[in-house]
Amino acid sequence: MPEPPKYQIRAVHTASTVTVYQAYAPRIGLPAARDGRFPAAWKRDRMTWIKPSFLWMMYRCGWGTKHDQETVLAVEITREGFEWALRNACLSHYDAARHGDHAAWKQQLRQSPARVQWDPERDLRLSPLPHRSLQLGLAGEAAHRYADEWTVSLTDVTPLAHQVHAAVRDGDLEAARALLPDERPYPAPPALTAHLTG
Repeated sequence: MPEPPKYQIRAVHTASTVTVYQAYAPRIGLPAARDGRFPAAWKRDRMTWIKPSFLWMMYRCGWGTKHDQETVLAVEITREGFEWALRNACLSHYDAARHGDHAAWKQQLRQSPARVQWDPERDLRLSPLPHRSLQLGLAGEAAHRYADEWTVSLTDVTPLAHQVHAAVRDGDLEAARALLPDERPYPAPPALTAHLTG
């Protein structure tokens, strides 16, 4: 299988939605999954990071074992909202070729309701891969829209995280791979991410 491009969004997606992952303390994650919406305790005024990669989420939350990350959620959001966030995002790091000067980037970062960073994708053993995985940070207007307009469904996938982890621990990578969500290249037009791939 050929190596994916360095910058490529891969996700579970349908004609109208895209699935991203987050991990929360049970006091947030369990009511969210139960009610299909984020509870009042979910802070809409903080930046929240969403990740289309299940394995990157597993790396971040330690297979759902890290403190306050014990509940892993699959959050299905509208593609319209996801693409709005990408269009209105700024890279989270300064890129001299793209931003001109540091002050201009800082100003753009302050004004953008979303930010993007590309971190090394992970394999089943959570080791880094050469290609990158999208992390999309949502703040202000974007965080409010995410919680109150874009979210279609919230599913507790903690049992899946534990099942995949158990297969990896047992050395059965084939079984673990068969359990993974079917993440495919997201059909984003080049113009949607051209300002974010650097």
